[in-house]
Amino acid sequence: MMRIAIAAALWLGLSALSVGHVLAGEAGDAVFAERGPWSLDGQELRWTVEVEGPEAEGFQRIDDGSVTLAQAIDPSDQQPILQLTQKTDAQTRQIGPFPVSGGDPVLTFFLEQTSSHMARLTGGSPYYIRNRIKEALFQGGKITQSGDGSVATFTPFAGDPNAARMGGFETLTLTFVLDDPKQPIRELRAEAPGTQPGYLNQMALQ
Repeated sequence: MMRIAIAAALWLGLSALSVGHVLAGEAGDAVFAERGPWSLDGQELRWTVEVEGPEAEGFQRIDDGSVTLAQAIDPSDQQPILQLTQKTDAQTRQIGPFPVSGGDPVLTFFLEQTSSHMARLTGGSPYYIRNRIKEALFQGGKITQSGDGSVATFTPFAGDPNAARMGGFETLTLTFVLDDPKQPIRELRAEAPGTQPGYLNQMALQ
């Protein structure tokens, strides 16, 4: 089970910076908009999950998966918490707890899963991969309007000096489809068309 301490160690820098309004770009501000405190009123939010990519040890393709965000009670102190339930073609597991006060557990899950996939498929350093993704989310990206919402895109490894060793992941693009930035992210997508077959990690709110 991924405890909140693990998620914090990986991505707390992103959350802290977004709260302090020091993200350099409008795209990053939109993705890391403050969505807490969460109040699901007994409802659950469900994202479908699809993962595609090359054959590799430890990498799991997912044809019909899901991630569900729900509110629960922490038995240790009887306080409300957020919990993710991930279902894949092979297993079901719970991830959490996460605080209801702020942050976005689904975004944290998506970014960590994408980083982990890239590390497994390329053999690269997970620390280097996470740092480059963080840098892109802080300082790069672009945002465009689409209907009533917006689309934020980032290319973390464009021009990376290690591109020749990335097996096509130098083409990785992160895309976030947003409605009101304070609402849950409608779609989260990571694509690397340069890999063979192409890598895809996609989550869509139902």
